[in-house]
Amino acid sequence: MGMFDKLIANLKASRKTIVFTEGTDKRIQEAAARLLNDDLMDVILCGNVDEVKASAAKNGFDVSKATVLDPLTYPEMDAMVAAMVELRKGKMTEDECRAALQKSNYFGTMLVKLGKADALLGGATYSTADTVRPALQIVKTRKGSSLVSSSFVLFREKDGVEERIVMGDCAINIEYKDKLDKDGNVVQTAAKQLAEVAVESARTAEFFGIDPKVAVLSFSTYGSGKGGTVKLSHDAVIEARQMAPDLTIDGEFQFDAAVSEEVAKTKCPDSKVAGQANTFIFPLLEAGNIGYKIAQRLGGFAAYGPILQGLNAPINDLSRGCNADEVYCMAIITAGMA
Repeated sequence: MGMFDKLIANLKASRKTIVFTEGTDKRIQEAAARLLNDDLMDVILCGNVDEVKASAAKNGFDVSKATVLDPLTYPEMDAMVAAMVELRKGKMTEDECRAALQKSNYFGTMLVKLGKADALLGGATYSTADTVRPALQIVKTRKGSSLVSSSFVLFREKDGVEERIVMGDCAINIEYKDKLDKDGNVVQTAAKQLAEVAVESARTAEFFGIDPKVAVLSFSTYGSGKGGTVKLSHDAVIEARQMAPDLTIDGEFQFDAAVSEEVAKTKCPDSKVAGQANTFIFPLLEAGNIGYKIAQRLGGFAAYGPILQGLNAPINDLSRGCNADEVYCMAIITAGMA
């Protein structure tokens, strides 16, 4: 748990409140009970009050210190609906906002927007889209961000040394295509979007105490291959260097050139990243998702994420296959980002 020590110390120094959208889920309750017992943060559980309490009691989890809020009986719902109508600025009617806020993913996100909670963790039963959509509509992207992306932080101990790496995007952006206006003019290139993912993932790496050496990956190293994502990855490196001149980033690389010093000496001997990369940017979601799961299942890395990047507030997603320990750790990460 070495990587969590600093986060825990910060949380004990500055109290935060996290909202869980799935308060009746057994894994959420177990994690919430641990967080409260360890006195790390205040917890809001969304759901029917009687159901949450009965379920927790049946499963043997003490969540008595948590605040349980039911969107169906929330006393300040009228004010919340009015605030959401204002935020959506004609895109949703009052009735549509009220209907959305009956669901805990929207309700929980609005609690963050209104300052009733500092951070949100959802996705134990909700899909990623059902966590991201309310975040985009209510909390919105940070100034300077054009998209929401994600990364996973992975760590393992090997020979007494803790290794930490970051991989992105493994959960949100399926592919990168030029964005066009109604007249067909390019308003944002695919390479700029991938570059933004690279820069955001590097910032995530820094948050976890990693000095990011960013490799933008493909099936080619410095133009050894053609077609597919090669040009995208190559151009993204150029864009990312303009966006963040302080960033150590290079590519396009094949994975072996990114991590093996021996291969790097042959393929790209002058690179400051090749052979020692710790932050890996994938040109397609399928590659990223497969890649982090290989590292997790065959490489022995513990994987935490997806950590959502580019939003105005810390809102994170859980894998629906998560266990209570992963929820506990992701809650520490999410509240620690506040």
